[in-house]
Amino acid sequence: MAQQNLNTQETANDMLSQSTAFINKNKKKLIICTVAVLVVIGAVFGFLYGYKKPHENKGQAYISKANEYAMQGLQAKMSGQDSLVTVYYTKALNGDGQFPGLIAVAGYKFTNVSNVAKAMTGFCYYNMGKIKEAIEYLEDFSPAGDESLSPAALATLANCYASDNRVDDAVKTLKKAAEEADNFAVSPVYLLQAGELLESQKKNDEALEVYQQIKKDYPESELCIPGQSPDGTPATPEIERYITRVSK
Repeated sequence: MAQQNLNTQETANDMLSQSTAFINKNKKKLIICTVAVLVVIGAVFGFLYGYKKPHENKGQAYISKANEYAMQGLQAKMSGQDSLVTVYYTKALNGDGQFPGLIAVAGYKFTNVSNVAKAMTGFCYYNMGKIKEAIEYLEDFSPAGDESLSPAALATLANCYASDNRVDDAVKTLKKAAEEADNFAVSPVYLLQAGELLESQKKNDEALEVYQQIKKDYPESELCIPGQSPDGTPATPEIERYITRVSK
């Protein structure tokens, strides 16, 4: 499938956080990684999805326009212009009178544009704080085996589950997102978030398994590479601190 060609490097600085505290602490990172996903969609959508069906053609144009509004919404969020955030996301979702918006495109059954629109609709609702609506669309999204959009959609869904106190579902979905991405840049981040959620449930043995998986499967990750102490000596890799914490 063409979606398998999505470029994972576009999302190398991803991704999302799961617990409320982690989300608040990393809000800027969350916004940046969502921008990266939207850039992927805007940059390669036309190349990936061809021109076989009329709805694919129209849907591509509508997705591109919705992407512009979604980007403006993120920029407003980053600059603290809260009054504009809902305005731009609402236009992305419902259109502006010139195009029908993401919700309408999500209804184009049996098309690639419908699936992408579902993911983008979920992103928009999530960033608007409408968790139930985001879950509805993200659960309807079908992961396509690519290494960027599908993992991002799954990770956003996991965020929604965590926000909705569905911690077990969040952990399971984060693990799936890490498996879909399967790269050293974002998979360890998803797994780390899953481990932190397990710790929040006092499931330290399961959290330890996740942290050890990061160390074993992604040794080139920043989490596993020794840092540098102020005196210039090597510092213990960050993942070791997590392992030690749950091994006590």
